[in-house]
Amino acid sequence: MNREKAGAAMRGLARSPLPPHCFRAMLSSSPTALVASLMPDVREAARQAGAMAMERFREGAQTAAQVWYKPGNSPVTEADIAVDTFLKERLTGLLPEAGWLSEETADDPSRLSRSLVWVVDPIDGTRAFAAGRSEWCVSIALVRDGKPILGTIHAPVPDRLYEASLAGGALLNGRTLRVPDGQDRSRLLISGPKPLMDRYAGRGAEVECLPKIPSLALRIVRVADGTLDLGFASANSHDWDIAAAHLILREAGGALTDLTGTEPGYNRSHPTHGDLVAAAAWLHPRAIRAMRG
Repeated sequence: MNREKAGAAMRGLARSPLPPHCFRAMLSSSPTALVASLMPDVREAARQAGAMAMERFREGAQTAAQVWYKPGNSPVTEADIAVDTFLKERLTGLLPEAGWLSEETADDPSRLSRSLVWVVDPIDGTRAFAAGRSEWCVSIALVRDGKPILGTIHAPVPDRLYEASLAGGALLNGRTLRVPDGQDRSRLLISGPKPLMDRYAGRGAEVECLPKIPSLALRIVRVADGTLDLGFASANSHDWDIAAAHLILREAGGALTDLTGTEPGYNRSHPTHGDLVAAAAWLHPRAIRAMRG
């Protein structure tokens, strides 16, 4: 499915965009009100995007979608493009004054002049999606002045919807999400690139190294839901991989930083990041000290 067909199929489904005067009033008086007004539509867009992708997903088998490869041997499928087209039309329709940054859209430098920017990965974990594995998701964030203020991640297999708003807490399938207190665990559950896991384990930590979760967004939010204690990301992740998950983890009581303890910033000219550590608040300082030696 090409972009024109995907856009035509979904045209008219979005509600009317906020009038400019309403948008400016909300933004100046209360960004919280703006996010609250957008959240139901973003939630629905994420679910519809997941349903679109599922039409080409074959659990345990190769996708029914056409697959080709970008420079660096990174796969992209026609499902990625269709979902990206749908989300761009839907989300920019909701908030016309926001910029756009997505893995599957050519970068438009005009986003750098926008206070608000949608940051989207239509299918995070495309390799897993294409191979019929469940570890993929749709990731949507709204960033304001370099910081995420809204985050929504939909993992269709199984049906898990993570959401967060700045200072508004985090939810998983509509229920409050908090990072569990795992301080009594004898072994920490960790996932990520093997060199980073080996580095942490080499500092004397008692760990169980789980298979790397292909979707970085899911690797981070699974720290929030307690499936993992630590999630690692190697250098060169992008804004669209982490922005929504970052906010969800932080609002659930966790932290995502680089190895100096600095949180990622977003919507910069080069939207890439160095090595990252995701952990519960109680564990994060210890993990940073271990990684820094």
